[in-house]
Amino acid sequence: MKIFVHARAGAKYPRVSKIDAAHFVVAVREPARDGKANAAIARALADHFGVAPSRVTLVRGAVAEQKVFEIS
Repeated sequence: MKIFVHARAGAKYPRVSKIDAAHFVVAVREPARDGKANAAIARALADHFGVAPSRVTLVRGAVAEQKVFEIS
């Protein structure tokens, strides 16, 4: 299943907000440097969907605010 994410790195409070079935806003505390925010977003999505973090993969948008994740 593909998930479209608007990423907010360096947020004061981490959260996952659902916009609709496939669109989410994910805020994480980690900075947008060296892939730290991407890893934190993947962990947050894994926790939200109740799957292992290894099942969440960044497909597109490694350096963009709009990202696409695949959850298998």
